[in-house]
Amino acid sequence: MHDTLSSLVERALTENYRPLEFYLRENSRLPGPRANLELAQDVAYLLASAVPKHPENVRSLLNYFANGDHMMVSSNTPDEFVMMCGIIGYGACAAVKPSWRRETYELLDHYAGSSYWRVREAVAHAYQRLLSAVPDEVLKHLLELAQDGSYLQQRAAVAAIAEPIVLYNEEMARKALNLERLVLQRMREVPPENRKSEDFRVLRKTLGYALSVATAVAPQEGFALMRECADWHDSDITWILRENLKKKRLAKFVKDTAALTQMLA
Repeated sequence: MHDTLSSLVERALTENYRPLEFYLRENSRLPGPRANLELAQDVAYLLASAVPKHPENVRSLLNYFANGDHMMVSSNTPDEFVMMCGIIGYGACAAVKPSWRRETYELLDHYAGSSYWRVREAVAHAYQRLLSAVPDEVLKHLLELAQDGSYLQQRAAVAAIAEPIVLYNEEMARKALNLERLVLQRMREVPPENRKSEDFRVLRKTLGYALSVATAVAPQEGFALMRECADWHDSDITWILRENLKKKRLAKFVKDTAALTQMLA
């Protein structure tokens, strides 16, 4: 861990936020194609480590960074990166501070609906930090989003679990596939005239890779789900299945992918 960052976080916990904020802005890599997620994760780690000794100071700093609703934040800017640091930091800190989890879920569910894709990615990263600490509790919440959330909240649930580090065994992969089945079933029920929104397309795009992540860990269940979905003959879901079949992670399952490809022909 860079000594400069550690020192700046320590200063920020005395309510001298500006030096750390300036450092994050300067090293955000924004504007640009890829934000400095490594830096955001490092900040989250340091803040989570400080929670036991300085809980209220950490909370104040996170609120300052994450509370972009009261600032003029534009996409692809250092301001957006600072917000991302606050969002990911909340997830990391709630992982070690159970009493913060309810408000953190509310914050993440709110930012899941952001029109900025980097903010939505920060939400997924935050949920992944929580999943590493309390998987059953977080999965329960993500299932609620899958069942009752908006398109973008469903997208947050799907994106959060579509990560190999989260799906560390077949049981977790099966739970991920169960969540994805709920979302696909809801998608199937959407009338064609209501599928033209940007939020729907964002959800569809995420499902276009997410199924293959869980299927690579639990192939029997994953391909069974995809065959079930192929029988629905739904144009958007067929697109999702075809996109997943293109992923290299499924290339070793030759017979299953060939059979599914034939079903979709």
